Amino acid sequence: MKNVLLLLLCMPLIGLGQDNNLGTDIIRSNSKIKEVFSGGEGVILEGPVMGPNGTLYFTDIIFTQFEGMKAGIIWNYNPQTSETVVFRSPSGMANGLAFDIYGDLISCEGADFGGRKIVKTNMKNGESTIVAGLFNNKPFNSPNDIVLDENGRIYFTDPRYFGHEPIDQPVDGVYRIDKDGTVNLIIANASKPNGIAISPDNKTLYIANYDIGASGFLSEGYKGPNSKTSGAILEYELLIDGSVKFKGVLIDLMDNGPDGIKVDLKGNIYIAVKGNIVVYSPKGEKLEEIEIPNNSATNLCFGRGRFSKTLFITTKKKLYSIEVENEGFHIPFKK
Repeated sequence: MKNVLLLLLCMPLIGLGQDNNLGTDIIRSNSKIKEVFSGGEGVILEGPVMGPNGTLYFTDIIFTQFEGMKAGIIWNYNPQTSETVVFRSPSGMANGLAFDIYGDLISCEGADFGGRKIVKTNMKNGESTIVAGLFNNKPFNSPNDIVLDENGRIYFTDPRYFGHEPIDQPVDGVYRIDKDGTVNLIIANASKPNGIAISPDNKTLYIANYDIGASGFLSEGYKGPNSKTSGAILEYELLIDGSVKFKGVLIDLMDNGPDGIKVDLKGNIYIAVKGNIVVYSPKGEKLEEIEIPNNSATNLCFGRGRFSKTLFITTKKKLYSIEVENEGFHIPFKK
């Protein structure tokens, strides 16, 4: 009986100790969320990514229904000087951003008078080229978010959430662009794929599925989230040839639609969901929730170099940063 009572007394203490350790495993001790930019002109900021020069690029999505015909902005924030300047305007309604191994910027241009294509910008001379603009001779729906694998192949999601243009692709798909420019539809049944990430070992592809139950939340057909499939992190085995095999739902987020998603070097998954950043282990176990002012997080990224343990977070109008314990995972630049 004494042993049973002792076990019962110890159990809450064990659980409490585990909870207290969560913050120190993910968030650096005494670190606080810091506002670093507040000049967003559109409905939401998105797509943060740090380039080889140590500055941060992020997008400003300006819906024409509310803000006129500006067609988006790409901002450039320097964390060493705290200065933010316009990198490109109009941006072609750019959303997700990534850098390839050569240090060139790859952008997803969306709908609503945007490009509806994948564009590469040579960061040495500023020239832009179209990487992919059509699939089966038809425009994409609205390229949303993007990631590259260790072989230089590009993966991007293509859901339609807004825009007046006809929906030309029959599915909101996930595509792979091979190094020779070939475009492949690799996932056609994810409902509404949004955020996308690849594990550090390059063996798993994660998709943040956010199904709002309509092809345009700015249209009359929007009736709110589809509770059956509205929020989940889908897990796929990423094969050597760049094809994928569905493994299952890693994290069921129910009606809480996930947006941006990134991973750290340990494989932990950081998700913009419920307006905060929620961190899960590679097994789908919740580790931490980072509260963002006004519950407004849309996307996130890790810095590089001296900022490799800094998390940058986009929201509706502002950019925030916070110091974390683990370095973010990036495909290294080619020297």
